[in-house]
This record gives sequence, C-alpha cells and structure tokens, in this order.
Amino acid sequence: MRIARVLTRLNLGGPARQVMASDPLLVERGHRVRVFAGSPGPGEGSLQRELEGLGVEVVEIPGLRRGLSALVTGGDLRAGARLRRELTAFQPDIVHTHAAKAGALGRRAARRAVPGARRLHTFHGHVLEGYFPAPLSRLLQGVEARLARETHRILAVSEATGADLVRLGVVGQGEVEVVPPGVRLEGLLELPERRGGRLRDQLSLHPDDVAIGVIGRLAPVKRTVLALDVFEDVALEFPAAHLVVAGDGGERSRVEARRDRLPEEVRGRVHLLGAVQDVGPVHEALDVLLSTSFAEGMPVAMIEAAAAARPVVSTAVGGVPEVVRSGITGLFGVDRAGLAAALASLVGDADRRVEMGRAARERVGSRHSAHALADRLEDIYARMLGSGE
Repeated sequence: MRIARVLTRLNLGGPARQVMASDPLLVERGHRVRVFAGSPGPGEGSLQRELEGLGVEVVEIPGLRRGLSALVTGGDLRAGARLRRELTAFQPDIVHTHAAKAGALGRRAARRAVPGARRLHTFHGHVLEGYFPAPLSRLLQGVEARLARETHRILAVSEATGADLVRLGVVGQGEVEVVPPGVRLEGLLELPERRGGRLRDQLSLHPDDVAIGVIGRLAPVKRTVLALDVFEDVALEFPAAHLVVAGDGGERSRVEARRDRLPEEVRGRVHLLGAVQDVGPVHEALDVLLSTSFAEGMPVAMIEAAAAARPVVSTAVGGVPEVVRSGITGLFGVDRAGLAAALASLVGDADRRVEMGRAARERVGSRHSAHALADRLEDIYARMLGSGE
C-alpha cells in the first residue's frame, strides 16, 4: 500500500505521537508511508527528525497550520495547492488525515489530486462545541458534516468522541469507527513501580517528595493555570508535594504569572520544564499525573502514565473515563476543590498510588501499544481497498 498521512504539525502532541508509533511499523511491513505536515509552533517541539530516522518519509507543507488566521493570510490556499501537487506526485492508495485543519485541506486536495484514493479522517477530539461562539460552532459542525460525506471512513480515538460526532450531526449512527490511540510503550512498561531517575536528582527532589506531573501543550483547553490552583491547595497541606510541568505553548506567560503569585513556600516547588521530546524520564520521576482539561479525545499522556504504572487525577471529560477507571487506576474531580481533594488523597497515600499504578499498567499494554494501532490501521486500510469502499 502507498499511504499518505496528513497532519497539521509533527509537534509533541497526541496525533504526532501516534504516527510515531504506527508508521514505522507499517514501513517495516512493506508499505510506503509518506507524512505531509506543517511546521510546529514556537515551543511545541518537533518529531520530524525522529520519525525520519525510523524510516518514514516526511514532506513539510508550508502554510499548513492550525487556526483561522491562515485562511485570512492565504496560508490555507498555499498549503492546499502544495498538497495537491505532492499527492499527485505520490499517487497514494490511502489518504489519511488527522485533526481539523489538515483534515479539511487534505481531504479536499486528495479528492482533486487522487480521486481514486480512499480517504479517511481521524478525530482526535474536536472543537465543534465549547470553544467558539454558538454561531461559529454550528458553522464548523456543518463544514465537518459536508467533509464527512466526501470521506470514505471516519475514525475517532474514543467512544465519547464518536458519540459527539453523531450527536452533533457530523455523521450518522454507525458511520464512525473507534480506533483507540497506540503509542510506543516499551520503555515505559519497564519502569519501576516506584518513582526515581535522574530528573528527580536534577530537580533536587528528596526521596520522600511527591512529584505531581502535568504533561501537554500549554493551551487554553488544558487549563494549566487551574492545575496550579489545584496544586496550591494541595501543596499548602503537603510540604513534600512538587509540581512538574512538561510542555510549552501559548499559555506559558499565564502559567508563569500564576506561578509567580503562589505563596513563597509553594512557588519554589513548581518546576516548568518546557517542551520535552522524551517524556519517559518525566513519567519515571512522577508519582501521579494531573490533568485539568475541559475537553479531550483520549489523552496520550494518560496512556503513557498507565504504562509507567502511575495513577491519574483528572477531569472526567471526553475519552478520559475510557482509559482511567475511577477508584482503580485514578480519581476524577469536577472543579478545583474536587480535583484538589482527589489529588491530596493520593499524595498522602504512597501505597494507594502504587496499587493504582499497578492496575493501570495491567490494563494498558495490549490495548494501546504501537503494534495494536498499526494492526488496526492496516486492517482498516486493507478492508477499504479490498471492498472498494
């Protein structure tokens, strides 16, 4: 098979991490895979060189970037034209797009450049409600519904995301297939159940200190400022609690400002690492992962935390309850007080953290491995080509 994959950017986020997991395996199995992507934003990091080092071809598409500004500046037009030229030259059997902007431009380009190719699109979550004013949200829902009618297969990373697409009228009942994320878990599955590693030494953490991690882009949807609010409540009760934030993005200045307003005895226990290419050492150093997002598809960071045998405290949004089992592998909270109470209960109980982490690791290996994702995608592609869907 000749497989074209179109992403907005190969940053350190979930969609790119999943490409890192599946596509080298597809290449090993004899398929030709070429990834088309725009450039990551400032501070987002890039997986391009690592992906190329694993044998996957990458073509940068200038002008392909997330957001509505590219439509005004002409970036979308340039990116669409470049995609059409590149797809015409590559002549793929499959064109698989990911996330909103790459999905819109990639599917339109594929329809014109390679009309005989099978077109798939994966929703890794969505921005169809709760992000924008209601009129704009309805407009986006209509755009995605029209694109879906021109797409041979719609995929979603979680049952919750798939249900949202049906509820919002993007697809009909039974017209979306759920493909859970897969990531490279081998090193994480081998980590000791109790935390350690060089990062703790670099941060001057005492063996009795409890490291709470936040991993992901510093973006409004992640509400990292709320994570600092929650941490403040817990840190005042537990002097051994530390917050480790691995990620960068547009919200960094707000996060730094919130850190600077923390009480002095708490402020020094907040560690902002910036963008981190290899999150393995971060998970190794952590005792628990914290997420305060208001929307998620199925977070890769939680899958990785489970593989590392670390429990999660999170809001129960999107596909999170499909990867975190409340009371067994993690705890949920609705607001600042609820999240702080859940987090405090784990910070104060090392044995419970280990017990929950062990249960999380037992669940995650077979469902979310790189091989599981590559198998699922290869099966879908083969079925589509074989049946002429």
